[in-house]
Amino acid sequence: MRGQTFLMRLLAGAALTALIFSASAWSQEDVENVRDSVFTETMRPAAVFPHDAHNAKAGIGDCAVCHHVVENGRPVEGETSEDRECSECHHGGKGWPMDVVRAYHQRCRGCHVERKAGPVTCAGCHPRR
Repeated sequence: MRGQTFLMRLLAGAALTALIFSASAWSQEDVENVRDSVFTETMRPAAVFPHDAHNAKAGIGDCAVCHHVVENGRPVEGETSEDRECSECHHGGKGWPMDVVRAYHQRCRGCHVERKAGPVTCAGCHPRR
């Protein structure tokens, strides 16, 4: 009985350690597509988005450019939302989940149009395989 308790604690500790190390190993450099858990059914594949390569090419160094926090209609200086999905703030309403689609399109496509760089068509961001 005592040996089983020790073994269970050892296994639980090993599982917790593996979980901690696997979570810390994941980073933005691993992001290759735009994904949000709200999109359970989609018309097109997730947008291709190699996070670090995109930001290096676009010269984006401030996470808040994309991962913004807004309160009372104004950006909150010094705060970012990269630890959350876009759908956590862009949600609800009659148009759900299109609210999230609009938010992505305004942020991503809007920046591409403004800078006259990057894809702006559906297939440009969401290529079919």
